[in-house]
Amino acid sequence: MKIATWNINGVRARIDNLLAWLTESVPDIVALQEIKTLDEGFPRLEIEALGYHVETHGQKGFNGVALLSKIRPDEISRGLPGNGEDEQARFIEGVFSVDGGAIRVCSIYLPNGNPPGDPVKYPYKLAWMDRLLAFAEDRLALEEPLVLAGDYNVIPEPHDCFDVRAWEGDALFLPETRQAFRRLENLGLTDAVRATTDAVPLYTFWDYQAGCWPKNKGIRIDHLMLSAEASDRLISTAVEKHVRNWEKPSDHVPVVGVFDFAA
Repeated sequence: MKIATWNINGVRARIDNLLAWLTESVPDIVALQEIKTLDEGFPRLEIEALGYHVETHGQKGFNGVALLSKIRPDEISRGLPGNGEDEQARFIEGVFSVDGGAIRVCSIYLPNGNPPGDPVKYPYKLAWMDRLLAFAEDRLALEEPLVLAGDYNVIPEPHDCFDVRAWEGDALFLPETRQAFRRLENLGLTDAVRATTDAVPLYTFWDYQAGCWPKNKGIRIDHLMLSAEASDRLISTAVEKHVRNWEKPSDHVPVVGVFDFAA
């Protein structure tokens, strides 16, 4: 089974790329972020025509997450628990039946948090990460395969960015941010990409500005974080960076994990 995460940066603007990639890569489950549309505006018919079930948690013009799947989910939950007043659409969870039992896949769009000095944005990022930690701890107690897939807006290590000096004051790389990410790992979650390769440089995002893509000035912020039950079934990962070279690309590329969930 192939499970992927991709910050699409506007699904209606990138629908041709999304359809081309789905046809080429044929993932079984896809976690999308930054769909940037209300649920009713999502181009589901084109995607359903390729054999995918579509579940969305949208927001007008900003944020928004979705799950696309070859198999229909048994359950869908929208919104990260822990703050009933949070109106930002950044989280959706699906439960899927597979040969070996049930798996949980979440699409996560973690807050950016910049600028760090903002009295609202960075505290919101850290509070959201605390809520994610509590959610993950709760789900890990179920002892099921869990895939927390998404744009974490976290650069975990210095080698995950092209130049530490360019990012040391950024919310994506601040010590507090990385410490919060480390707490997730310390629960027992595995960074799927780093479990399968030590290759550097290895990036998932290249800004549109200043020739970042042709100069390979990227960062790795899109992650598949796995419970022990999921990491035990992990076969391989891939960062499908060629997609960044397509016409009208997202500034992120798909990150894919291949699993064997057979009993």
